[in-house]
Amino acid sequence: MCGIIGYIGKKSTKDILLDSLELLEYRGYDSAGIALFPDGANEPVVNKVAGRVSRLREVCAGLTDEACAGIGHTRWATHGGVSDENAHPHQNGRVTLVHNGIIENYKELVKEYDLKDKLISETDTEVAAAVLNQLYDGDPEKALRELISLLKGTFAFAVIFADQPGKIYAVRNVSPIVVAMTEHGAMLASDVAALGVHAKEYAFLPEYQVACLSSKGIVVHDEKKHEIPLQLMTIDWDTSRGGKGGYAFYMEKEIHEQPDAIKDTVAPHIVDGKTSFEAEGIPNSFFRENQNIVVIACGTAMHAGLIGQQLFHTLANIHTDVAVASEFTYTNPVIKPGTLVIAVSQSGETVDTIEAIKYAKKKGAKVLSIVNVKGSTISDISDYCIYTHAGPEIAVASTKAYTSQLTVFYLLAIHAARLNGLVSEEESSKFLNELQRVPEVIGQILEKKEFVKKMTSKFLLSENAFMIGRGLDYSLLLEGSLKLKEISYVHSEAYASGELKHGTIALITDGIPVVALVTQSALASKEYSNIREVQSRGASMILITRESLYKDMNIPEDDTFILPEMDDMFMPFPAAVVMQLIAYYTSYTKGFDVDKPRNLAKVVTVE
Repeated sequence: MCGIIGYIGKKSTKDILLDSLELLEYRGYDSAGIALFPDGANEPVVNKVAGRVSRLREVCAGLTDEACAGIGHTRWATHGGVSDENAHPHQNGRVTLVHNGIIENYKELVKEYDLKDKLISETDTEVAAAVLNQLYDGDPEKALRELISLLKGTFAFAVIFADQPGKIYAVRNVSPIVVAMTEHGAMLASDVAALGVHAKEYAFLPEYQVACLSSKGIVVHDEKKHEIPLQLMTIDWDTSRGGKGGYAFYMEKEIHEQPDAIKDTVAPHIVDGKTSFEAEGIPNSFFRENQNIVVIACGTAMHAGLIGQQLFHTLANIHTDVAVASEFTYTNPVIKPGTLVIAVSQSGETVDTIEAIKYAKKKGAKVLSIVNVKGSTISDISDYCIYTHAGPEIAVASTKAYTSQLTVFYLLAIHAARLNGLVSEEESSKFLNELQRVPEVIGQILEKKEFVKKMTSKFLLSENAFMIGRGLDYSLLLEGSLKLKEISYVHSEAYASGELKHGTIALITDGIPVVALVTQSALASKEYSNIREVQSRGASMILITRESLYKDMNIPEDDTFILPEMDDMFMPFPAAVVMQLIAYYTSYTKGFDVDKPRNLAKVVTVE
């Protein structure tokens, strides 16, 4: 979950490393560091600090711009606390190294290589650097292969050797590394977001293959030292820092980008007025053969899966389970012939989801993935992959990636329903017309965002909040509650409204904020009763509903957000945007760093 950058080229290595680390801070921002190898020097010079890249930039202000190579790192702490000593790069003898991942057997390596009194930090990474230094005999590739044969866990390493000026070596397992040639040099990074400013194409470094970056280019060797070609992909994202577009935070910008992200995700999958997945090479027979679905995902992606579950049940009559990816392999899941696993991940590098996919495939399941990053690990190991078209999502709290994932589930569900004869062509066409209305409806929500900002005052002085809803509303509120927790630090819990009387209502006290989401016509009368139950206990209500369902509600207009009218099944889209805005404005008004909430990183590449 850390950010890695490496550069060799004609431009200022220091500036490129620091600028790139700022673009990668969403992967970790506990500490940061760079190693520069000045021309003519005997070894790289390391500067690192606890804190943000902005602090590192201050420390590095006086450093020379002349360097033949450099690597950098922004950290999300796993092994060892947040300190200057634990920050990367780590240096031992002739080795300077940065690392993303977790080395599970580092304690055994300390004993085996007698490192106990030779380490400065508390990190597993320094252990790897020390072992590599002992293994190194002048052949970088040989030493790296010996090192990774000893390691248990996940890793992405970028390494500079003191006697190899002008070269950077890299190798990985699970944790990603991407490489690119630019007009002015060679680069590597843990994420394409750091490359798009400089490069037009990139490639994922295959697992266990060793890359060497130099002024001559990028060479990748397999285990037998055979050179292997890079599978290049086009960078079609604007990943520059200017992409914030005048908004205070990336999250606000990304909330506003949702109409376009949804349009771009829908467009390739409607051909002649019908759903189509031919572009992904998915035959129609695939949706007839697989009549049992398991969705595996984590966090926000899992919440998208919960909406997908209800769509598959309602539209396609397909039994669907949703599993938390981190628990999937440990619960003896039932995988039978005809089981389709749908894996969902924004980055395509979520390690829990990767391990769950590998387990499912061993059990004989077919895997269809929904990801946002071309060429990512999950897309590579899946049988089929559907890409969302959300573009780069920099804020840690996911917004446009979530609604783009929802969009794919809507497309898949109606596609399966049509192919299996459960909806008519006319019903399918009507469904797709409503889906294509979603961007316009979200635009209407965004026009009233200042009203949402006023509503969030209820959360500013409260440490706790509750959210209640039924059916699709409940599934949506699980995501809304997560958003509020992760960026504003309000302890928020979402509950199915009917469960209140089974224990939760004991927590409703005078003045506690309760958000009620009421968009499902068939459940509205029951929801009204639940709202009155919490009102009678003194709750401070916020109502999110539709004009057609607002009548008879005893909640003031100032505490009510009226959603545009859509078919019940599509109401999660506008409701999602309101919940995102509630979380955003609560965090913003409290003065927090909305894009970089404490203790969190965007891409989870450790178990």
